[in-house]
Amino acid sequence: MTGASILEGCSKNGGSTPATVSVNFTLDLNASSNSALKTVGGYVESNNAIVIRTATNTYIALSNVCTHQGCTVSYSSQAKDIYCPCHGGTYDLNGNVTGGPPPSALQVFKTSLNGNILTVTS
Repeated sequence: MTGASILEGCSKNGGSTPATVSVNFTLDLNASSNSALKTVGGYVESNNAIVIRTATNTYIALSNVCTHQGCTVSYSSQAKDIYCPCHGGTYDLNGNVTGGPPPSALQVFKTSLNGNILTVTS
C-alpha cells in the first residue's frame, strides 16, 4: 500500500472530531517547567493544550488533540506549525487545518497574562 493509499484509506474510515474540551489553568512563567515560554517561539504542553509564545507578550493556546482520530499533536518551532505524527495532519497557529486528513480545526483557548501568570481558559 502506498503512502497516499494509507492516507486515503485513513480519511475514509470515519475520522472523528473530539468533543470540545474545557480548560482552566495557569502557568507561572517564572517556574523552570515553563522556561521555554521566556523565548518567542518557545512552547510547553500542559493540560491537553500546547501553549506557544508568538511575540513579546503574546501567547496562543490550542488543543493538543488531533481532530482526525485523537492523536496527540506537536508544535514545530522551525516550521511554525502543529503536526500530527499519526497520519500527517498539519495545522497553522490559528488551529486551521493546512494538510492531511483532519476534518476540522484545533480548538483554540483564550490566554491572558497578568504579571508572570498566564491563564488559559476555554
